[in-house]
Amino acid sequence: MNLLRIALFMTIFSSLSYLSFIFIRNYNSLENIEKRCILKFQIEIKNNEVKSDEEWHLNMDIADNNYLKCMGIP
Repeated sequence: MNLLRIALFMTIFSSLSYLSFIFIRNYNSLENIEKRCILKFQIEIKNNEVKSDEEWHLNMDIADNNYLKCMGIP
């Protein structure tokens, strides 16, 4: 009975470790990072649609800088 518990614990632990590794690898893939950054950029653009031209350009520069930071580009 004790051996069965140890085997069950090891199976559960290794399964969770494997699933965590797969999740982290998928979450940090370049495609997913780019999708998240583009989504943030689009949200920032939608928030600035009713601004004057000068404010719009300033906010676009800020949104562009935030996108580049999100992508990891200095």
